[in-house]
Amino acid sequence: MGGFFGAATKDDCVFDVFFGTDYHSHLGTRRAGMAVYSEETGFDKAIHNIENTPFRTKFTSESASMQGTMGIGCISDYEAQPILVRSHHGSFAITTVGRINNSESLVREILADNTHFFEMQGGEINQTELVAALINRKENFIDGIRYAQEVIDGSISMLILTPKAIYAARDRLGRTPISIGRKKGGFCAAFESFAYLNLGYREHMHLGPGEIVALTADSCTSLVAPGKKMKICAFLWIYYGYPSSTYEGVNVETMRYRCGQLLAKRDDVDTDLVAGIPDSGLAHAIGYAQASGKPYARPFIKYTPTWARSFTPPNQKKRKMIAKMKLLPIRELIENKKLLLIDDSIVRGTQLRETTEFLYESGAKEVHIRPGCPPLLFGCKYLNFSRSSSENELITRRVIARLEGKEPDRETIMEYADPDGEKYKKMVDEICRELGFTSLRFHRLDDVIEASGLPADCVCTYCWNGHED
Repeated sequence: MGGFFGAATKDDCVFDVFFGTDYHSHLGTRRAGMAVYSEETGFDKAIHNIENTPFRTKFTSESASMQGTMGIGCISDYEAQPILVRSHHGSFAITTVGRINNSESLVREILADNTHFFEMQGGEINQTELVAALINRKENFIDGIRYAQEVIDGSISMLILTPKAIYAARDRLGRTPISIGRKKGGFCAAFESFAYLNLGYREHMHLGPGEIVALTADSCTSLVAPGKKMKICAFLWIYYGYPSSTYEGVNVETMRYRCGQLLAKRDDVDTDLVAGIPDSGLAHAIGYAQASGKPYARPFIKYTPTWARSFTPPNQKKRKMIAKMKLLPIRELIENKKLLLIDDSIVRGTQLRETTEFLYESGAKEVHIRPGCPPLLFGCKYLNFSRSSSENELITRRVIARLEGKEPDRETIMEYADPDGEKYKKMVDEICRELGFTSLRFHRLDDVIEASGLPADCVCTYCWNGHED
């Protein structure tokens, strides 16, 4: 994934951009950057690798040395950004969040005009550079942004820093959010709505699908009205969103409580306590405990003081060891206990299997697993959270192939998406057996939609049921 923050203020904006960007650190693990503009000194930019170091540590010197009244910052899992561009529009900095599926064809089309791109490691093109190139094909920023959103297969939201204003543009179907904050002497834009509250801003508006606004210290001007169709990513509430954020009027933490409550209402398993995987399953587990009457407890704790970011050793054996070393058991809450454990989802299943083994080794009598979302059957086409893994790595797809005796076609996969069908039950039972759980029950998609309170046709559920736009 990724996240961004931008601010336009009468006074220096660097403090706001520094901390506003830092509040998005949960959305990315590899790259981060800041770009600012000052009438006196022009543009300034910095990008750092944050794989093993927090954003604040990497950008401490920039927070003191940079100056400007407008700026943008980002956290990214992939591309180095923001990038600084000089074009017929003048100089500008740009950062993006999203995914481009048709980048190869777009790059070929642009290269036909005798231009060039910088290649990243592996031969890929920085998607933010590609978006800038698409924008530059039109005569002005607004036409360029709209053109980019129209031709991109996938999803793209962006912030563009120019000497006159910051342009904030939400992707065409609103799969990712942009929230606008306001304070005396300034406006800001953020992926996460909570990111500006401690900086003195208050909520001004949330951009609608495809909406474009221009921010200055004095104004937030709508340049393109929002579209009527929306497909916001449901996984923002399930996993990616920070608990204090709100999307489309629905708070992340309370939505997760409701998911847990609905999980409990469909369940009758006998357990001694309910626990959540730190940190993504905690809110779901609280909701489950509230609805079931079962005590909520923390039978193991994630050790975080020296693990602010995930250290990545060079081989898989050591990576597994490091992951296990973070978990510290509380044996008094584990030994001879029947545990019900909730995580946000099961993707490959490896980590949850190791956690279950860890609990058994610590004396657990039973470990019942209740994921906070339905089985993931399709790799995401619209955001980049699953871009690095193929659908064949999903445990559901591996199990389905095993049950079918061959690689399944789309029609067969859809049969396994029906929570009331016999094939769905066989898939769940096989996953339960493979991962060593005492029992397994997934959250239902209709309950996810109910928990969100949004109309079903406004929420993207592709990764669970394969339904496209």
